[in-house]
Amino acid sequence: MGKHSNSLLDSLPSLNQIHIVMLGLDSAGKTTALYRLKFDQYLNTVPTIGFNCEKIKAQSGKAKGTSFLVWDIGGQDKLRPLWRSYTRCTDGIVFVVDSVDQERMEEAKMELQRTARTPENAGVPILVLANKQDLPAAKDPKEIARILGLPELSGSHLWHVQPACAIIGEGLDEGLEILYDMIIKKKKIAKQSKRKR
Repeated sequence: MGKHSNSLLDSLPSLNQIHIVMLGLDSAGKTTALYRLKFDQYLNTVPTIGFNCEKIKAQSGKAKGTSFLVWDIGGQDKLRPLWRSYTRCTDGIVFVVDSVDQERMEEAKMELQRTARTPENAGVPILVLANKQDLPAAKDPKEIARILGLPELSGSHLWHVQPACAIIGEGLDEGLEILYDMIIKKKKIAKQSKRKR
């Protein structure tokens, strides 16, 4: 193996398969978003006990053709301790929040901050899907970023809040693209810091 032969492989995110974990409180719309991305249609879902896992091929932009393996993990409080075992070796986290559910925003913040601050998730890019934006009482993405405390996350975290409506699929492809971008950026930064050592 020559010195240059593996540099191409390094630049491809885990050989074109990216691992994503979808988290969020129960009934935020994770599973709806997952199946919207997978089948481009609305499927009636039941609360997830355990997880759903689907392979999704990005349809647009720079991410086009990339396979995402998406794990959608149940969000009921008794299931949340399991999140850690899924985020251990993930490339990106999608945190889905119900933009209308004012009462549970604080709870969502607590769970998101706990996940982001877990040592093994240091620097894992976070895409917040601000779901249910079609409803009149929905908070806007800036407000949601503030409530969830995203600006206070350590500088190593790339994050973005994407307005979305999972039922009709609005904002999901864009969100995936932005997450892909953040993952590539993160891999580049990691490579540079390795060189500096």
